[in-house]
Amino acid sequence: MKYMDMLCWVAYLLVIIGALNWGLYGLNKMDLVAHLLGDYTMAARIVYVAVGASALVLLGLKSSKK
Repeated sequence: MKYMDMLCWVAYLLVIIGALNWGLYGLNKMDLVAHLLGDYTMAARIVYVAVGASALVLLGLKSSKK
């Protein structure tokens, strides 16, 4: 698998996780990442940063295809 294909796959997966987390928070005020990894632990912060970075990667890929 090419590097960019793998990067896109991981980015999509992380963005989906982030979207599901926001959906759960909007419906039940339940932060799934914090529930699984603890409130503002280093692991949870890494997941939050990875989700945000993934969104930027996908945004950059979309704008570069124009």
